[in-house]
Amino acid sequence: MNHRLTRVSELLKRELGMLLTRNHYFEAPLVSVRAIDITPDLKRAHVFISALGTGAQKKEALQVLTKNRALIQKELSKRVILKYTPHLIFELDESIERGIYVIDLLDKLDQETIENESTN
Repeated sequence: MNHRLTRVSELLKRELGMLLTRNHYFEAPLVSVRAIDITPDLKRAHVFISALGTGAQKKEALQVLTKNRALIQKELSKRVILKYTPHLIFELDESIERGIYVIDLLDKLDQETIENESTN
């Protein structure tokens, strides 16, 4: 990603984060914008959100964002002046859960190695 896309992405991430915390209610205890992947023509942006809570709460947060996409986009266009306000596409970011799963697997392997060494 070139420098301009990185700057626009970070600006959108910051402004969307503020909009979501101020203007929208979610069942999930915490909903945050993890990353934004924007196309080079700045017309589409994939917004990766992270939501803490149960699976149902995560799905509900994604549904609320998708349902209110046009309103969020309009609010964003007032705060960020670009030639085109990107079309927002919301997606759940499961990277934290995957990372925790991998760490748990590594801990189990480490534990098994320690147990095997102590029995030998």
